[in-house]
This record gives sequence, C-alpha cells and structure tokens, in this order.
Amino acid sequence: MVKEPHPGRVKTRLGRDIGHVNAAHWYRHQTLRTIRRLQSPKWDLVLAVSPDVEGLTSRIWPAHIPRIAQGRGNLGTRMVRIFRTMRPHPVCIIGSDIPTIQPHDIEASFAGLGSFEATIGPSPDGGYWLVGLRNSRAVPSGFMDGVRWSSRFARADTVASAKGLSWHSGRSQNDIDTLDDLIEWQRENAPT
Repeated sequence: MVKEPHPGRVKTRLGRDIGHVNAAHWYRHQTLRTIRRLQSPKWDLVLAVSPDVEGLTSRIWPAHIPRIAQGRGNLGTRMVRIFRTMRPHPVCIIGSDIPTIQPHDIEASFAGLGSFEATIGPSPDGGYWLVGLRNSRAVPSGFMDGVRWSSRFARADTVASAKGLSWHSGRSQNDIDTLDDLIEWQRENAPT
C-alpha cells in the first residue's frame, strides 16, 4: 500500500517532528528502496495506490509494476477491497513505511500460509506491518470491522475480527511514525 508522497498528506506524525517536506521526501525514497528490494520472481508485486486516480498515473512509482486503486474508506475497508480484488491465491498486504522488510520476511509469511489461514507481521506498538490470507477471496464476514487503527489494539482487533481463522505470526518490525522511530532505525542500521 503506497500513498503519493505529498507533504502534509503522508507521514504526518513524522512531519510534525521533522517538517512535512522532509517527511514526504523520506517516505518517497524509503518506499522506492522497499519496492526495489522486494521485487522477486517468487511473487507478484502489485502497488495499491492512493489517491486512486493520481496514484494510477503517478510517475513516482516504477511504471513496470502493476497498480490497483485502494478506493475509499478506512484502512480496513481498503485492505478488504484489495484482498477481494486480487486473484484467489495467497495474498499479503504490507505497509510502505517499514524500512527493515526483507524478502525473507515475505517468504516466511507466504510459507506460514501453507499451514495457517492468515498471517500477520506484528509491530511492537500493537499494530502490524503485514497481513495476509491464504485465499484472498475467502475474506471472513466482518473482517477488519471495528479495528481501532493507529492504536495499540490494531493487531488484536484485526485478529479478533476474523473469528475462526488460524493465524501465523511473522517477525516483529517497527514502522516509522515519529522522529524517535526514525532515530532508533538510523541508530540500529548505522554502518559499523
């Protein structure tokens, strides 16, 4: 899931700390690095873009990667729409603000879908960086309803909204929402 990197419309909490232009610049370059790193013949990479029309025609994102519109609604509504738009195969949706995602994380999540019906990549703050279903067309009724987004309850609410599914859990990773998150990531990934 990617957003057009407009100052003041993307990474707004980080923007309050470092300025909206700097936050949009960081997001754009970080997202492009993630896209390059995650391209693989092992899976189809599709960009779910927002805003819809602008994202579908954007020159920022690589032209060779297919795109679909996220559509309207809250985050859960948009993710459910993405699942239902994709072919009836295993599908994982990831955020675009997690600079530590590696191809082996995606492989592990898809492997988890061999034994489980759903997979989630937890974040220490109670959210998550990845959610996936073994069959993208078998979205449970009520999935993602009532999730308290941007809270410490987001992951638990998401799992609870899919009663009856068996869940695989991936490696915990941080997203970058604030200056403290950015500083911690830079400290952990500084060249030695």
